[in-house]
Amino acid sequence: MFGLLSGYFANDIAIDLGTANTLIYMQGKGIVLDEPSVVAIQQEGGPSGKKTILAVGAEAKKMLGRTPGSINAIRPMKDGVIADFTITEQMLKQFIKKVNPSRMFSSPPRIVICVPCGSTQVERRAIRESALGAGARKVELIEEPMAAAIGAGMPVEEATGSMVVDIGGGTTEVGVISLGGIVYASSVRVGGDKFDESIINYIRRNYGMLIGEATAEEIKKRIGSAFPGAEVREMEVKGRNLAEGIPRSFTISSNEILEALTEPLNQIVSAVKQALEQTPPELGADIAEKGMVLTGGGALLRDLDRLLMEETGLPVFVAEDPLTCVVRGSGKALEKLDKAGSIFTYD
Repeated sequence: MFGLLSGYFANDIAIDLGTANTLIYMQGKGIVLDEPSVVAIQQEGGPSGKKTILAVGAEAKKMLGRTPGSINAIRPMKDGVIADFTITEQMLKQFIKKVNPSRMFSSPPRIVICVPCGSTQVERRAIRESALGAGARKVELIEEPMAAAIGAGMPVEEATGSMVVDIGGGTTEVGVISLGGIVYASSVRVGGDKFDESIINYIRRNYGMLIGEATAEEIKKRIGSAFPGAEVREMEVKGRNLAEGIPRSFTISSNEILEALTEPLNQIVSAVKQALEQTPPELGADIAEKGMVLTGGGALLRDLDRLLMEETGLPVFVAEDPLTCVVRGSGKALEKLDKAGSIFTYD
């Protein structure tokens, strides 16, 4: 009877608080929320006036780059860590309320949140305090490479080396895991946002045209690739001509986008090579045999696995449903909350 009651009152959740998207996993229900990490704020009566939250998530993302002066659509997460503490707390509150409407007698949820392995103690404390401020009873932190490896179904508890490369919106995390702990982890502040930024800069430099973030993301998804392909794809893009100040359209090819993405891709490749250099030889032998797994939204970039395969000579696999790997791994970690082992991180 008590077990049934505690099951009804248990509403523990796992959160992948990403730079681009926030995903929430609820025990027994799976992924219950997948929304952009964007908040729209209405400013009343000048800069020092009262701020009210107008929208969060998908609704707020539609407003990015299209708001009047009194409304500001912002992304409170930058490079995988909190850039605006108060707004992140408010965003978390709204998301938790969405998936977990308060029931009679229900206790506040216990929350597992992912953190980049390169985040500082101060950044980790900010994430923990944001979750506590949003109404959590207890907060556990798990490093992203560990969560991604668990979500991708890798044998993290075994005495064998597993290598995961998680390419998110703000950071790329490279981790080597064995016996339920992280042997090597590094984090580079390159991800989907850097890809978009490189496309914007390339088009401004070569075409004298200005495009927005949403257009850059669309180009990346449709014709972006990490390796020269046999087929050249083209896309018509609309933007503002900087010399004339008038909206114009132009055509761009996949080869140009490949050139635009060269720098951020090289940073990811060198992070992977550095990880392989630092890995103990026994684990290195395991990785050479089993290969590495790519997770995160960046893993969806066409031919990224092929680029890493060519550069390292190792087998490279893209995880099944790479976008949700981290939150699914955190969800599995939720079940181990009571027997917390080495998979959680402590400040």
